[in-house]
Formats: sequence, structure tokens, C-alpha cells
Amino acid sequence: MTWSEMQPLLSQACWDTLYMVGWSTLIAVVGGLPLGILLVLTDRGGLLQNVVANKVIGQIVNIARSMPFIILMVALMGFTRWVTGTTIGRDAAIVPLAIGAIPFFARLVETSVREVDGGLVEAVQAMGGSTWKVVRSVLVPESLPSLISGTTTTIIALIGYSAMAGTVGAGGLGDIAIRYGYQRFETGLMWITVAILAVVISLLQFVGDYAARTLHRRTGKTGGLLLFRPMRGVFGGTVAADAVRKG
Repeated sequence: MTWSEMQPLLSQACWDTLYMVGWSTLIAVVGGLPLGILLVLTDRGGLLQNVVANKVIGQIVNIARSMPFIILMVALMGFTRWVTGTTIGRDAAIVPLAIGAIPFFARLVETSVREVDGGLVEAVQAMGGSTWKVVRSVLVPESLPSLISGTTTTIIALIGYSAMAGTVGAGGLGDIAIRYGYQRFETGLMWITVAILAVVISLLQFVGDYAARTLHRRTGKTGGLLLFRPMRGVFGGTVAADAVRKG
């Protein structure tokens, strides 16, 4: 197969992979972020302590994470058909990709949020801050560098999942590698696909690491002061400043 024949196939495959990974990442972040925070808040000693709810949510997340993606795709075929009207193609692949990524990302969020200094949480509570205020002003901003790293890890995992989804007609680079590289013995095309995936993953990891390090340096220099700026309109700048000094 010549390059002129490979180019349109690879271009469409790259776009399909980007489409699937982009939408499934967005859904995973929207679903996994509150789920991970909820796991922390409902745990023992959390702001919304509820051991039963925490155990139930944790078990659901664990079961979903333990299921191999190829099995998850098959198990969700009925639901996928109900949502998208089909079980093949890039739109259909987004459903199992997103559902598989939500619990994965939720656990990364839980780990990141647990690393936040409890003293900052107590300072906001001492000023009368609600649970939502603690989440918005402390938990999320303080864990943001780690959350970015978790998002990067999730995106890279989803690229691998999307390649696996190509084995069942989802499209993308995995589909090209299977249909042409393996079934039609186009070894050159298969290795080009592997190289593209390696380059994309390396670039994503570099960008994610750079963003996380940059944000970590900025928050490290300013400390907790920036976290209390949103509180000034509610509690007054003097009270917030005093709380930071005492903390």
C-alpha cells in the first residue's frame, strides 16, 4: 500500500480517535469529578459523613473499574443501542468509553482531593463556609495540579481503550491496525499506526506534566491566600486575612 493510499485512511482514523477520546474524556470528567469528591465527603470524618452511602458508591466504582473494557463493551451493547441507535461506529464507542472512564477518573479524583491540607478546610469552616464553599474554594483549587495529572492519565487510558474498541468496528487507529495491518498483512501501515499512537501519547503526557508542574509552582508561591479571595465578598477581607495568619 502506497503512502497516497494510507494518508486518507490515517487522517480519518486520527479524527475518529480524537472524536471518541475527546467526548468520552469530557463525559468522564463531568461524571467522575463530583463522584470522586463525593467519595471523600461521605467517608469517615468527611463533611458529609455517610458510611453506608460511601461503601455503596465505592463498591459500584470498584466493580466498574474491575471489568475489562472488551467485556464492558459487550455488556453495554443493549444500552449503547438504546442511546445511539447502533452498536458500531465512533458514536456508539463513546458510550462504553465514557462509562468505563468515569469510575477510573473518580478514583484519581478521590486520591487527589485526599491530599489537600485539612487545615485549609478547617479555616473555611471556621469562617462559616458551607460544604459547597469548601469544595469550590479549597478542595478543587488545591488539588488542581494533581487533577490535571489524573486527567492526562485518563486520556491516555482512553486512547488505549479506543484502539481496543476498533476491534469491534468503532473506527479509529485501532480499527486501521486490525483491518489493514493484521487482517490484510499491511505491516507498514500497522507500524505507522503504532508510531502515531506513541507520538500522540508522548505529547499528551508532556503537555499534562508541564501544565501540572506550572500550576503547582504558582499555587506553591501564593500558598493558601488565593483560596480565600472568593470568601472576602461573603465574610470580609479582614476575617479572611486573620484566618490565614492564624492558620
